[in-house]
Amino acid sequence: MANTAQARKRVLQNEKRRLHNASLRSRLRTYVKGVLKAVHVGDQEQARCALRAAESVIDKTVGKGVAHRNMAARTKSRLSARVKAMGNAAQ
Repeated sequence: MANTAQARKRVLQNEKRRLHNASLRSRLRTYVKGVLKAVHVGDQEQARCALRAAESVIDKTVGKGVAHRNMAARTKSRLSARVKAMGNAAQ
């Protein structure tokens, strides 16, 4: 247990940051699921729109230090590949 005032304050700050970061991670996952859902349904226009929104959220999450940039690049690449594959399958 924290014995000094400084240590007690750090415990509170860390908990506050943990909850905020969890919220940001959850938002990121929700947007990614939105793209996957649109791809699964087969709605290409909705998938493209969802991909744009997801890429923005992913980049913002990386900028805040919650997600690693390599994870973001990998996720965006995989999502865009799925959306692009929809376009090729439709033709």
